[in-house]
Amino acid sequence: MRMDDMILVSIDDHMIEPPDMYKNHVPAKWLDEIPKVVRNQAGVDEWVFQGQKTSTPFGMAATVGWPREQWGFNPGAYSELRPGCFDVHERVRDMNANGVLASMNFPTMAGFNARTFTESRDKELALVMLQAYNDWAIDEWCGAYPGRFIPLGIVPMWDVDLAVNEIHRLGKKGCRSISFLETPHVQGFPSFLSGHWDPMMKAICDENMVLSLHIGAGFDVIKRAPEAPVDHLMVLACQISAITAQDLLFGPTLRRFPDLKVALSEGGIGWIPFYFDRVDRHVQNQAWLHDEGDFGGKLPSEVFRDHILACYITDPSGLRLRDRIGVDIIAWECDYPHTDTTWPESPEFAWDEFQQAGCTDDEIHKITWENATRFFSWDPFAHTPKEQATVGALRALAKDVDTTRMSREEWRQRNEAAGIGVF
Repeated sequence: MRMDDMILVSIDDHMIEPPDMYKNHVPAKWLDEIPKVVRNQAGVDEWVFQGQKTSTPFGMAATVGWPREQWGFNPGAYSELRPGCFDVHERVRDMNANGVLASMNFPTMAGFNARTFTESRDKELALVMLQAYNDWAIDEWCGAYPGRFIPLGIVPMWDVDLAVNEIHRLGKKGCRSISFLETPHVQGFPSFLSGHWDPMMKAICDENMVLSLHIGAGFDVIKRAPEAPVDHLMVLACQISAITAQDLLFGPTLRRFPDLKVALSEGGIGWIPFYFDRVDRHVQNQAWLHDEGDFGGKLPSEVFRDHILACYITDPSGLRLRDRIGVDIIAWECDYPHTDTTWPESPEFAWDEFQQAGCTDDEIHKITWENATRFFSWDPFAHTPKEQATVGALRALAKDVDTTRMSREEWRQRNEAAGIGVF
């Protein structure tokens, strides 16, 4: 097997939603209320909803195509972005240039957990806009290129019954996953241990969807010293996924819903062998804390493998320990257009780590596409023949894609001259 023979399916990327996304998906009576992008007095583009700036920057961490020394800045305008961030046609070209067959895209303006709408004071209006968001994401973004995107939706966190209804509505549209808070109790919602979310979990199982828990919203679980730099959050982010796994394993959720599938999106894999060692030893040593049926006669590590997909961008140590993790539960991610992305050299990064870890061809296929597509019940070759889905075949379609890095200022000048990113 050569690098060009790999098939890459990324189950963690992000879209920077275009300002006109709502216009085709909101009933006429609500059109005056749709979220809008405005340019403030400082020349910065902002999403505004109900007269207030949303809490999520429009282009959060979307620095793909910038030089590394500018990665600490959020874009100030759409024209500073690489067009593939917000233009689905350019996104597919960028995917081809990176040899990526398919991608699952998490929200930006709405937040991974529908935060923009959860914070709204008018929940009737918020639900209308949330559903419009999902319709745009599935019908326009994913629908523009069938076979290139795995549909993902968001739900109204503020009402579990409404969340159930939205899950069933999305199921009819072909949605494969629901994005949700990895630590809901940190944001003031009931925890996974409370049973509050059980109706939602049942709906997800009924629709054969995956609960995708992306790191980020749970940063407050990390208590930093006042003097600690932001590096602490960024370096320790994957530990939040360990806390999420603990909540799921030692709570009632996985026992009540044996068919529930959970993806720890961008959670990394290197921490898992240590966690397995610790948790398996714990339940044996501290048997007095648990009933015999708490884990169904299995070790916690086995229950983890039954339910959870471990997702990583780059993790050489974790790959060396893949046998301890379970090679059938590991899935690769690209994270376009964020600072952690390996675009446009994802095949080179992944291949190098596979070679260093001594992965077999079968193991590479599992990690790069087989595990993810099985877990999300998504056929990667329904629209693209397998021989046309490889890194080499896709890159051959993208020989005209310019992957040169440019400063945000250069992007702005070039894009605005061409009328790109100007709304």
